[in-house]
Amino acid sequence: MARARTPLRLRDERVAWLFLLPSLVLFLLFTGLPVVAALVISFTQWDLFNPPQFVGLQNYTSLFNDRIFGQVMGNTGLYVLASVPIQIVLGLLFALGLNRVIHGKTVLRIAYFLPVVTSTIAAALVWSWLFNTNFGVVNALLSAVGIAEPPKWLSSSKWAMPAVIIVSVWQNLGNGMVLFLAGLQNIRQDVYDAAALDAARGWKRLWFITLPLLSPTTFFVLIITLIGSFQVFELVFIMTNAGPANATNTLVFYIYQNGFQFYQMGYASAAAMILFAIVLFITLVQYRLQNRWVHYG
Repeated sequence: MARARTPLRLRDERVAWLFLLPSLVLFLLFTGLPVVAALVISFTQWDLFNPPQFVGLQNYTSLFNDRIFGQVMGNTGLYVLASVPIQIVLGLLFALGLNRVIHGKTVLRIAYFLPVVTSTIAAALVWSWLFNTNFGVVNALLSAVGIAEPPKWLSSSKWAMPAVIIVSVWQNLGNGMVLFLAGLQNIRQDVYDAAALDAARGWKRLWFITLPLLSPTTFFVLIITLIGSFQVFELVFIMTNAGPANATNTLVFYIYQNGFQFYQMGYASAAAMILFAIVLFITLVQYRLQNRWVHYG
């Protein structure tokens, strides 16, 4: 049964909308309108120098017939499928370790989170040097342990994407770790005490108590990591410039390439709309499933 809208409740709603109004206006100006503009541009052929020409669905048709776009989607899928599970699993393991009573716990937390606040450009430049084929530290260490021919990393179409994934996991690991750590600290100690009375310890306690109670946090980390992984750009731009032979070309870099290097704004906007549709789908799935996850938490 619907609640009656009393004068007090109506006043509270007006006050709430008043506080929300500045954020809503900024959202419409800097997010809503650009999305609508990009959608309109995606139906045109526009090179920034001449007036746009309406071409209907031609840009979308060309995208799905473009071999490079297919490779880009495959690269993006590979990046997502590899980096997201690794970030989540390692973030959870590190959080479980740092949730214990150990010496230097605060220093370790800072050390693990430091890459998150490090400039991506600076990190990409440093890691490019570390992965250098001739004098990089990574290959020097691999040679020291007996690997005669270490990978060429950034100059190899086989190893360039794994190198980008390694750097991405290193930089973003702290995000998941901090969120998992917050979730672990919200689990009441009396739950573990009750489990101890039933002889639930070690792996049983982790599997049947910690992970189920941590499921809302796990779901949130999964969603934000998925959305963020589809938007990788800086690492690819600095480390490989989408090479070699488009082996590390991802969806956001492809949009940048077509829009600001080839000046095909309509084509780039169509690709951006596909990215928007992917992120929107993930968000809708989140809203659809979050109640089930929260219920288990």
